[in-house]
Amino acid sequence: MAASDPPDADRRPSPDALLAAAQAESRGRLKIFLGAAPGVGKTYEMLQAARRKRAEGVDVVIGVVETHGRRETEAMIEGLEVLPRRAVAYKGKTLQEMDVDGLLKRRPKLALVDELAHSNAPGSRHLKRFQDVEDLLAAGIDVYATINIQHIESLNDVVARITRIRVRETVPDSVIDRADEIEIIDITPEELLKRLKEGKVYVREAAERAVRHYFQPGNLTALRELALRRTAERVDDQMLDYMRAHAIQGPWAAGDRVLVCVNERPNAEGAVRYGKRLADRLRAPWQAVYIEGPRHQRLSEADRDRIAKTLRLAERLGADTHYLPGARVADALLAYSRDNNITQIVLAKSSRSRWFELLHGSVVRELSARAGSIVVQIVPGEVQDSTATADASARPSEPVRVWSYARALLLVTAATALGEMVQELVNIQSLSLIYLAAVLISATRDGLMPAVATALLSSLAYNFFFTPPLYTLTVTDPENVVALTFFTLTALMTGGLAGRARIQAEAARHRAAAISELYGFSRKLAGIASMDDLLWASAHQIASMLKVEVVLLTPKTEGLVVRAGFPPEDRLDDSDLAAAQWTWDHNRAAGRGSDTLPGAKRLFLPMTTASGKLGVVGITRAREGVLLTSEQRRLLDALIDQIAVAMERVRLAESVDEARVFSETERLRAALLTSISHDLRTPLATIMGTISSLRTYGALYDDATREEMLAAAQEEGERLNRFVANLLDMTRLDTGALELKREPIDLGDLVGTALRRAAPMIGNRKVDVAIEPDLPLLKLDFVLMEQVLVNLLDNAAKYGPPQSRIGIRARKENNQVTIEIMDEGSGIPEDALERIFDKFFRVKAADRQRAGTGLGLAICRGFVEAMGGTVVAENRTDRSGAIFRITFPLTTAAETAGAVALP
Repeated sequence: MAASDPPDADRRPSPDALLAAAQAESRGRLKIFLGAAPGVGKTYEMLQAARRKRAEGVDVVIGVVETHGRRETEAMIEGLEVLPRRAVAYKGKTLQEMDVDGLLKRRPKLALVDELAHSNAPGSRHLKRFQDVEDLLAAGIDVYATINIQHIESLNDVVARITRIRVRETVPDSVIDRADEIEIIDITPEELLKRLKEGKVYVREAAERAVRHYFQPGNLTALRELALRRTAERVDDQMLDYMRAHAIQGPWAAGDRVLVCVNERPNAEGAVRYGKRLADRLRAPWQAVYIEGPRHQRLSEADRDRIAKTLRLAERLGADTHYLPGARVADALLAYSRDNNITQIVLAKSSRSRWFELLHGSVVRELSARAGSIVVQIVPGEVQDSTATADASARPSEPVRVWSYARALLLVTAATALGEMVQELVNIQSLSLIYLAAVLISATRDGLMPAVATALLSSLAYNFFFTPPLYTLTVTDPENVVALTFFTLTALMTGGLAGRARIQAEAARHRAAAISELYGFSRKLAGIASMDDLLWASAHQIASMLKVEVVLLTPKTEGLVVRAGFPPEDRLDDSDLAAAQWTWDHNRAAGRGSDTLPGAKRLFLPMTTASGKLGVVGITRAREGVLLTSEQRRLLDALIDQIAVAMERVRLAESVDEARVFSETERLRAALLTSISHDLRTPLATIMGTISSLRTYGALYDDATREEMLAAAQEEGERLNRFVANLLDMTRLDTGALELKREPIDLGDLVGTALRRAAPMIGNRKVDVAIEPDLPLLKLDFVLMEQVLVNLLDNAAKYGPPQSRIGIRARKENNQVTIEIMDEGSGIPEDALERIFDKFFRVKAADRQRAGTGLGLAICRGFVEAMGGTVVAENRTDRSGAIFRITFPLTTAAETAGAVALP
């Protein structure tokens, strides 16, 4: 191996090629029989290949085959299964279309679909037959299909220039590029003309017309070359895919990037198609951009729709499309090209007059002069048919704003009147400034054309009223001729500049308003925590900004459901629901104004993020016509992106909450298991050991020993009972099943009862009780409050050393009653003062863990708060130890108060 050769380890298969191969394994395979013209035998060859597959045992079904009355083709159908077509009623006629649903239900191994570029009847699942084929391929069904070269979108204009006939039915180039096999059906022009004359293509009358117009030898030769070249491009792509997938080195094309500039002219589509072909030849990425300059605000809706349509065509052909703001087209194009390393710029040839270019400049000339190393290519205009011409001529013109021009006349009149009043004070040259002010006012208020009208009227008025000879349009003094000429030019330029500034200011104002609303909406979304609130706010925002009706759908177990709408909407009709489901399944737009299910009332768009699909947005409005302009569509896309990101944030927050709850549940479960495995098993072991010893060796023990053993078993049994009672009490608190039985209680009685119950736990520790006299009776639950004191006394005994003292104090202060339990233990660590009331939390003393489940203090807080009080833990300041302080407001006091001191 040569030193310059890369090591074998670096020759890895392309991940993209391997991914494409893996994705193709789950789809059906598409084989296209491509012809240069009708009659070359595509359908016949497809049927012949299908019969060979059937002989090999493959399940073959004919979805649709058009024989056009050719006997040889009809004979090839015999013996093959033909799926009945679906009848569609349209304008009083019954049309026969391929039954896509029937094919999907039948699920053959191979389906035959003729005439791939066919347009389906209204009411069908898709507008085009090639979209039906995509559904079959996605279902894993192999497809044989036929198409002629003139039906490929990027070659549509080339075929029109060759044949002088525009083909209306086309398929995107992506369909050809995704084909697994392309078989070109090629015969010589002489053989095709012979077949045509023999009636094997059309009937005799139609054949004669075809020979005169379409089937000319030169046309057929050119179409044949196109078919061969397009097939060669696809074969070359397949070869490169194979090389990349198998890590075979080769020379790769690099460096070229193509940019197509789109405008409102009809020939912009030709530039887009040429850009696609150029990028394919160069194997280069390509983009299509529209420069949104000051003129954009003056364009009619028809022009704006044409721009959006041209950019959608570029997207279908595989381009990245962008709207770019810019005051001058050439400057914006060159800046974008240099920032993005563009090597070739494609523009459509301008049809504007020489005068227009002299006044406004020429984009082509500026680019050619300043492009430097960037290649600028000018594409000639497309062939226009009568329909297109009629559409162009019928384009609505901008309405004349009568009041704007009337206001111009009033401004000139006012300027003249003011000049008559001040002409005695100033010279004649200074009077022209009054008219310039009128021009500026007209430009800033009404725009460019009214400003031009004001400038011309001002020039005439200035000449008529103030230039000698007065009250005539004649100018005799050469000095006045020069002054009037320059005044007119100055007025026109001033009006033009001010008018353009007004247009730019209006555009900036609209853009700033939209950005401000988007910013405000993003801030609103940031403060929304629930999905329902987010969806309702989003529906209202879209409806208010675009003046449309909105529905938002998200997936549930039963399918897509309406989650929000403005105006409120609960359900969709079947056609809208089918379009929404298709959008969700394929992550592409469907419904009104789209290529899929256009009969739906709404247009549906997917809401997606990098992590996947989130939902579907549906919009509609009552009026007919274009649903959204290009600016509104871009605004809607921005809103959808914001909503999708916010939905993703809410979902992630919900996932975090669920994970936190799950983690807490797991922690509590682990703590409970630890308590059960240790603190509950210890008393059980003592009880079982005592019972086992007494039953086995009972006769060997004296009475005192047996009594001692039974007392120990009873003590452990009571301890076990307390553990179980704590668990049950905590369950009652967590489930909200705690029921209070309030009654007036005396704190002296309560403390005495608690001390008697806690005596076995307290042992030989001393208890100091100090209850302030004249304390009011408190309306509490006696049983629950007793359990609180017992738990606190138990806790004091656990953490206080033997022979220590436990203090109980009760007093009235600041409109509340306070009860304190104090011990003489080591106190509570500062970091545990808040956590000590958590479930299953226990403070470690030195190197050992105290017995217990860690539920006693949690139950105390739950019971006290349920009765309207509070409990806190502190460390003693007079000595070591802890204080647990319970407070009840006097609102819990009974109507009758008394004071009972503990003896």
